[in-house]
Amino acid sequence: MEAAEEGIRAFCQGQIAYYKIPEHIRFVTEFPITLSGKIQKYKMREFEIEARGLDDIAKTATA
Repeated sequence: MEAAEEGIRAFCQGQIAYYKIPEHIRFVTEFPITLSGKIQKYKMREFEIEARGLDDIAKTATA
């Protein structure tokens, strides 16, 4: 069974609050992990900032 962005959003309708439905969905084959096997969320965040071109927003938020 293949998942699609719209299918995931449609599934969320009526299941969770409307403001919790994801705006952006990205499918990946693997996650960046540490040596102990934990997901490196900061690396995923950095990738999304770069992929969406949000560098300017991220810089002002951390300043």
